[in-house]
Amino acid sequence: MTELPIARYLDHAVLKPEMSQQEAIEHMQLGIDYNVRTICVRPVDIPKAVAMCKGTQTEVSCVLAFPHGVTLAESKTDEAKRYVELGVAEIDMVVNYGLIRSGLWELVEADILAVTKVAKPAGVKVKTIFETCNLDADQIAKATEAAIAAQADFVKTSTGFASGGATKEAVQVMVDTAAGRIEVKPSGGIRDLQTARMYIQMGATRLGVGSTTTPVLCDGQAPSAAQGSY
Repeated sequence: MTELPIARYLDHAVLKPEMSQQEAIEHMQLGIDYNVRTICVRPVDIPKAVAMCKGTQTEVSCVLAFPHGVTLAESKTDEAKRYVELGVAEIDMVVNYGLIRSGLWELVEADILAVTKVAKPAGVKVKTIFETCNLDADQIAKATEAAIAAQADFVKTSTGFASGGATKEAVQVMVDTAAGRIEVKPSGGIRDLQTARMYIQMGATRLGVGSTTTPVLCDGQAPSAAQGSY
């Protein structure tokens, strides 16, 4: 498979809750300027993001039930309906990973279906965030199977707001379990080009990075402390 320019793998995250509207606009524009695949935004920023991306090759993704995933499944459905209506191309939902840790697989699948049943008919892709730093390999594998059964488009490691992000071990479990049936998105802790390319070579088709990391990956800059926690 031919590798794309690194920018075309990136979901450029503009998610910090303390960002002012002007700061969010500036960080969204940065992603558009670098021609990233999507800018991943807070729900409140969806209308502005959609307007800014119009006529570009960059699409809008947004987070849902972020960052903990513990809202009611019905609430996730309501959120998904609103975001689809606002024009997002993709939704990154946080799965109730307490249910994953409980081994309640029918409920995990229902949690994901609450979003896919709305998004998929509208042509909106769904990424399922597991927060893999809280899971073991068996839980990651079984959660991947649940996401496949619920017709999600991606499994994703992390929100970037927990105690850890993507790891080689977690991503390998996802890739092996997926076996081409669902796409894999590492996120959290990807701050240099070597790490990014490692995950792509493993089989990842999308990477979640903080907005300040995009120039590092695309321009080959050295990572800096200013990149933050994502």
